[in-house]
Amino acid sequence: MMKKRYLFACLLLLFNACSNPGKEKEQSTEVITPPIYNGLIADNFQLAEKHFSNMLDVCEDATKIPRTTKEDSSLVTVGIHNWTSGFFAGSLWYLYEYTHDEKWKQAAEKWTRALEPIQHYTRHHDVGFMMYCSYGNGRRLGADSTYQDILIQTAKSLSTRFHPNTGCIKSWDYRKAWDDKTEWFYPVIIDNMMNLELLFYASKASGDPQYKEIAIRHALTTMKNHYRPDFSSYHVVDYDTLNGEVLDQATCQGFTDASAWARGQAWGLYGYTMVYRETKDPQFLTFAQNIADYILSRLPEDHIPYWDFDVFNKEFRPEWKYNPADFPTVPRDASAAAVIASAFYELSTFVENGEKYKAQADAIIKELSTSEYLAQPGENNNFMLKHSVGSIPHGVEIDVPLVYADYYFLEALLRKQKLEKNS
Repeated sequence: MMKKRYLFACLLLLFNACSNPGKEKEQSTEVITPPIYNGLIADNFQLAEKHFSNMLDVCEDATKIPRTTKEDSSLVTVGIHNWTSGFFAGSLWYLYEYTHDEKWKQAAEKWTRALEPIQHYTRHHDVGFMMYCSYGNGRRLGADSTYQDILIQTAKSLSTRFHPNTGCIKSWDYRKAWDDKTEWFYPVIIDNMMNLELLFYASKASGDPQYKEIAIRHALTTMKNHYRPDFSSYHVVDYDTLNGEVLDQATCQGFTDASAWARGQAWGLYGYTMVYRETKDPQFLTFAQNIADYILSRLPEDHIPYWDFDVFNKEFRPEWKYNPADFPTVPRDASAAAVIASAFYELSTFVENGEKYKAQADAIIKELSTSEYLAQPGENNNFMLKHSVGSIPHGVEIDVPLVYADYYFLEALLRKQKLEKNS
């Protein structure tokens, strides 16, 4: 059954998600010359303004949030409870940060305020993604104090998923693994490292240390149980809530349980770099560097990772669930590339040999800024980046645009700009 699902997923790679469903309203289709290196930041933000203006023309209801593209080339929107719901508002905040244009601030506020009910949401861990990318950026850029209150309440909600016996925050409620047999009762995924930034903020804003303490405990537990000796990461670790024992180590969205799913490696890199920023504890910086160096050793020549770093390992092993030969074409993941680039820019500011990380981030951003990955206005359902991957094992979002790819791309560009202004 699962093998058929994989083969079906591979067939979906032939699908090119580049049309714009939209309304009858005419949209900008002005051709923009792909950015040259010296003008990369300005050119990309000029292009971003056109894409996001077109998207706002198509999407007026802020509770129907753009996420990706369907097989029939139509736009996929999600509700506020989807884990990706905060990225569109966050991108609008980044446009405001770069341009200082009030129209982007007004749009960002509209799409941020739609997420207000999430502050009380406790059904999964992704409220950090949802609320810190939206409300967090808004507060950082001068939004009123109600944003702070909402973020603190969101941190309280997230903290309800922490269990002292496991030492970490439960990502999902009970579910079965990708083999449809293994049961996960307390699954924790590497993505959860990205939600810790909300907890650090809440402690600073409220003066209550408990949120920071939970974040640090979670980071330490994840270091111990998610990572292999080569500093690659499992996607999922399941825990026994009575004694904290690890019950299962697996991968849900990558090639195999033993492989290195690219976006998972990106989440870990970004997360530990951020934890060092918030704690200044050198063990987290060393760990982030080790993850970074693992990623550097696995990136292809054009710097854009394949969906899984191990998918080209052609020697089939019995413990693997599927044969690599089942993948005649392997998609890249621009979303993983954008997250890695953003993290490399920040990491470069913390270490003596940081130039190698900045240079790698520059190389990734330069490649993402070519016509291979960067869509023209009116294309790609008004998303900027092409060629991202959601989950091949589940047969969804294969070689499509994804809202979070654009978010981290814009973030990386802003980080690059700040670095170059300060150099």
